[in-house]
Amino acid sequence: MYVGVTLLLILTLIFSILTSVTMGSVDISAKDIYQIIFYKLFDIGTEESLPSSSAIDIVWFIRLPRIILATCVGMGLSISGLIMQAVVKNPLADPYILGVSSGAYLGATIAIMLGVGSFLGSNYVGICAFIGAFIISILVMVMSNINSKANSTKLLLSGMALSSLCSAFSSFIIYYTDDKERLRSITDWIMGSLAGANWDTIKFIFPIILIAVVFFITQYRTLNLMLLGDEVSITLGKDLHIYRQIYLLVTSLIIGLIVYSSGIIGFVGLIIPHIVRILFGTDHKKIIFINALSGSIFLIWADVLSRIIIPGSELPIGILISMIGTPIFIYLMISKSYGFGGGR
Repeated sequence: MYVGVTLLLILTLIFSILTSVTMGSVDISAKDIYQIIFYKLFDIGTEESLPSSSAIDIVWFIRLPRIILATCVGMGLSISGLIMQAVVKNPLADPYILGVSSGAYLGATIAIMLGVGSFLGSNYVGICAFIGAFIISILVMVMSNINSKANSTKLLLSGMALSSLCSAFSSFIIYYTDDKERLRSITDWIMGSLAGANWDTIKFIFPIILIAVVFFITQYRTLNLMLLGDEVSITLGKDLHIYRQIYLLVTSLIIGLIVYSSGIIGFVGLIIPHIVRILFGTDHKKIIFINALSGSIFLIWADVLSRIIIPGSELPIGILISMIGTPIFIYLMISKSYGFGGGR
């Protein structure tokens, strides 16, 4: 069954990419779109046979990078959520639970409201957000290891404390500067968007996320052990402390890159792991890859919907996913299907 489901999801992902690239506000025939893609990727055909330059720009520099970025972001968020839930042994955890989003928000606020980091180039807001997210992740690990080794409870409390602190500083900076135009820029950024996708960003992010997925697949035994708790793991002769630190560093790197490229997109890392666990159980050997594929497929179609739901405009994907994710989250809470594996 696992092999069949995996193959089905891979085919669904390929179908989603090939179908979603034909959707957009500009009407371009599927034949022209695939002609452009095959020429750019495999050098099939001639440049003279390609459609207009505007069509090439739309397909190759706007639509396809956006779809591939959605694939990367969906995969990264869903994997980070799955790992974070195992690390803190909390099925209601998401990738941002340890203050990563608040750190990113503070970094973006400092960049936008105070102009810090403008020397880093046009994408300095994303870079500052990445730095903020990663610094907070490191501080969470440092705080949770004070006096004794970190455990899931100390990680959660440290994350909550630093998250509140970052939010307070962000609010203070916004209040102090009182710039409505820049405040609007921050609001747009934290809603999340894939509109800034480009090939340079994808070439940087995609290999890292793919390597992280492969790494976590090799760690399935330790992740399964984390669900049993520290006491059980110690009796079995394995100390989870060092593994927990490594996993948090890797997931923080993933989330920092996602924040850098697309802003803050919630609920994907919370909902997708839940659904996968309910359907396929808790064995990480099976669900890590299924989870990654499911997250990619979900975000591709969420992005398509955000582009077409309002004619002539684009709904921020963070808003759309929150509108979809909140009812699902409430349903899981009411039905009590939120334990590891969906147990009641």
